[in-house]
Amino acid sequence: METAAIKRIQELSKILLEVGAMLMASGANSARIRTTILRIAEAYGYNAELLITHRALMLTVFDEEIDYFHSSLKRTSPHGANFKVVSGISRMSWRIVEEKWTYEQVWTELNRLRSLPHYPRLVILATVALAGASFCRLFGGGPVEMLACFIATFAGLFVRQEAVKKGFNAYLCIFFAAFTSCLIAGASVKFHIGVNPEHAFATSVLYLIPGIPLINSLSDLLDGNIMNGLVRGMNGLMIAFSIALGMLCTILIYNL
Repeated sequence: METAAIKRIQELSKILLEVGAMLMASGANSARIRTTILRIAEAYGYNAELLITHRALMLTVFDEEIDYFHSSLKRTSPHGANFKVVSGISRMSWRIVEEKWTYEQVWTELNRLRSLPHYPRLVILATVALAGASFCRLFGGGPVEMLACFIATFAGLFVRQEAVKKGFNAYLCIFFAAFTSCLIAGASVKFHIGVNPEHAFATSVLYLIPGIPLINSLSDLLDGNIMNGLVRGMNGLMIAFSIALGMLCTILIYNL
């Protein structure tokens, strides 16, 4: 009987770590990860303790009835943003509580969430570029500046995606993207294309701004997760530095 209970705890630990890793990789903050994992553990009648770092999760699941605990560790993949996964796991956790899901049902749902299709690449490129052009308009740019910003954003994001595929360092990918976008938008400043070409130059890198890392950093700091907050804040600052370095290289090349 105890052997079966131990196997259930070990299986639950795998599920909880997979949930945490998916949430971490999808842009969830530490409080949401901890709350979701503890909610699922309690739904199955177990206590859990979780240690969250920037690149790993350490979990201990404890069963008071048989006086057994199981500790396990899982490295997390590089962080991004996928709110479909975050909201899907949140809904799943509540359904586990209310409907008493089996482990097999949980694994099926996790596999479904993991395999959710992304938007087509061309759609992502076009919509992000359109957002950049919209920011340019908000900053006072005209049609010519908006077109320059659209092209610069489109090309920069394309370069970043290709750099990620090639396995470059994440900060180098940001630098390549910022440099490409500024190189294209900076040409309009260099050759005086448009009324206010500097608006296109300034807004061509806004798609790279690390909003999620900085927001999660502040959220973690306010929740008392000081280490995670500092690490995520430093990650955001490194991204900002990479963007600034890309812009600086363009300014030096064009002598703006």
